[in-house]
Amino acid sequence: MTDTASDISSDISSDIALAWTALGGDPALLSRVTTVERPGALPSRLPVRQLARACVGACALAAAELAARRAGLAEVPAVRIDDGAVAAAFHSERQLLVDGRAPVAFAPLSRFWRTADGWVRTHANYPHHRARLLGALGLPGDASAQDAAARLAERPALEVEEAVYGAGGLAVALRTPKEWAATEQAAEVAARPLVERAHLDATHARVFTPLGPGTAPLLPAAGLRVLDLTRVLAGPVATRTLALLGADVLRLDAPWLPELPDQHADTGFGKRSATLDLGTGRDAFEELLASADVVVTGYRPGTLDRFGLSPKALIARRPGLVVAQVSAWGAYGPWGARRGFDSLVQVATGIATTEGSAEEPGALPAQALDHGTGYLLAAAVLRSLTEQSYDGGGRSVRLALARTARWLTDGIRPARATGAPYGGPDAWLTETDGPLGRLRHARPPVAFAGGPAGWAAPPVPWGSEPARWR
Repeated sequence: MTDTASDISSDISSDIALAWTALGGDPALLSRVTTVERPGALPSRLPVRQLARACVGACALAAAELAARRAGLAEVPAVRIDDGAVAAAFHSERQLLVDGRAPVAFAPLSRFWRTADGWVRTHANYPHHRARLLGALGLPGDASAQDAAARLAERPALEVEEAVYGAGGLAVALRTPKEWAATEQAAEVAARPLVERAHLDATHARVFTPLGPGTAPLLPAAGLRVLDLTRVLAGPVATRTLALLGADVLRLDAPWLPELPDQHADTGFGKRSATLDLGTGRDAFEELLASADVVVTGYRPGTLDRFGLSPKALIARRPGLVVAQVSAWGAYGPWGARRGFDSLVQVATGIATTEGSAEEPGALPAQALDHGTGYLLAAAVLRSLTEQSYDGGGRSVRLALARTARWLTDGIRPARATGAPYGGPDAWLTETDGPLGRLRHARPPVAFAGGPAGWAAPPVPWGSEPARWR
């Protein structure tokens, strides 16, 4: 396969520069980025390839910047972004094989459905979401997809959306871009920056254990402890990336909410996995928090606040902490408390009609809102750590899938097709043996000179380790 690496072009530069600026990065560092363009990767009507490249590029540059700071390098290591590696990573949950078995994708009740006046999309991969969906439709727990289809065909899409949301389930009516733009939530999303950043205390500058200039590989997050309170998919992608870069990542889940096995295998590389009831295990959590450097949360806004896990509350108890949050719709507006997933955000924001039509909705070629937002979230953490090494202070960063969707639909210009054609993902896949079996998986797309080529450890079984630091 022929690589066509080039200095960052004006089209590419504008996309990565926008993300880098949103992260508070120094524009001069953009000259350290080169790319390998591969037309045909992530094909779509919207500029998904450009968005994916920009998110990964900004993350890799943030990693290289922090590596240079910790290793005392005179120059930030060169960053190289390959569209092929990015495309494979954005399909990571689809590329996974477990002992040769393909992953389980969407459940039967997670799909588009015709309604009396249009379409809705539902998400019911988890048992509790399936139960709430069926309850909202007045169907028994053993109802079939055919039963659901018949019931949904009788009701207007917006009525279904409200009824299912009211029952704690997930369903979103199909909207055109114009219809979404007319909503109050769209206005709230548009008013926010791509990356919301706040400086929340005045602690002293962070002092890192130096990385020697000859350290191999350069691990900018080495020695850092990350509490991972995330689920599906953006948050786990972010923390998987921090694990790649050397962080000690401990994922915590409620004991009664097991992660889907294949999803856990895909996003668990480099991490440890434990369960903890935040209601009864508060002392254990506080012990973890006392020596954490970063907390990443991915639950809907407000869910964790009752446990004292808002950014302000966390940083008050652990000065100098970096708190990173990701949600579907944003922590504001009438949809701020709603659950959501990538597929539903695509439907609400008009992406599904752009990729298909109002009569036959489509979808992006990957869960690009999840993956893109995940890499931006990791980048925001890395940039916060770099900033802390100069002027200290606890930091809060916040992203939303709906805001990333706005960037995709309104902020990125389609680029001309140049470079080597994309020949498929095989060149960017590898195999790893571990406790979950032999895994075929995508290689990490975040790459810079001297940086890691892969994760230090394969995923472990969900909830199999104690809730404590090493």
